[in-house]
Amino acid sequence: MMMTKYRLCCISKNKTNPAYEGARIGAARVAKKLGCEIVNFTPNTPDDPQEQEALLIEALHSAPDAILISPAHPTALDPALQKVVDAKIPLIYFVCSSEAVKPQTFVTSDNYALAHRIAEVLIDALDGKGDVVIIEGSATSPTSAPRTQGFLDAMAPHPGITRLAQRRGEYQKENARQAMAGLLTEYPAIDGVLAANDFMAMGVIEALDAANRSVPVVGINATPDAIKAITSGTLHATAAYNAMAMACVATEAAFRILSGQQVPPIIELPVDIVDASNCDSWDRPYEERAIPEWEAAISTRV
Repeated sequence: MMMTKYRLCCISKNKTNPAYEGARIGAARVAKKLGCEIVNFTPNTPDDPQEQEALLIEALHSAPDAILISPAHPTALDPALQKVVDAKIPLIYFVCSSEAVKPQTFVTSDNYALAHRIAEVLIDALDGKGDVVIIEGSATSPTSAPRTQGFLDAMAPHPGITRLAQRRGEYQKENARQAMAGLLTEYPAIDGVLAANDFMAMGVIEALDAANRSVPVVGINATPDAIKAITSGTLHATAAYNAMAMACVATEAAFRILSGQQVPPIIELPVDIVDASNCDSWDRPYEERAIPEWEAAISTRV
């Protein structure tokens, strides 16, 4: 029987977004492969910094060998994060990070680049002409602003593309559904939708279905639900901001740090666009998706 090498704590942002379910599954798969124990902590209220901070303190008090976290706010958790650093427990960020408290490594992807690229996909689908709305993420999430800016900058060189409106969907399906329902009432002519994550894109599609409308919608994350929507033709495309892969790499990074190995301070995973032409390789549950190889992951570090 293999003895547990290290005990890790993984703190994600919510229980609702499938991307974070993928992150927890990915972290658990890698921990098992490496002979480590991993304990998950997740707020009941989505993206609640105070609840996440309390969970972080609880994890710290359990004296783990390392802590992996996707902070729900860029600054609100800093005092608790600093306690982890002061306790000399390796701290690893994935997806999101603190602005001030430095980790051993941060596993991420380029939010601006993936938003810019997926916006270009939508613009191509519209042949460079149309009225587009943006469904943004949470104002407190560090991923939101660069994604919105990526959308806007991709549209800027195209005079035939008009940005009708921006609404916040808070990275949640129901919020996005309500936001899109309001937009459909306010704007009778909408030609395309840029959603800042797949979970919101699913809410947008529900609102369109309820209004008996159909326009190209793109999202971000490449979640299994989004891949199913691509195969059914209801979602045009998604950019693979791959939270599962980030958590996998973060878990292996923790293992390597604890084993006395060097890891890069930032590991940035590549941006992949998933559409009907290549979604077959993505069309599988998180339990069956490929785990990224360490050497391939760090070859893209910044």
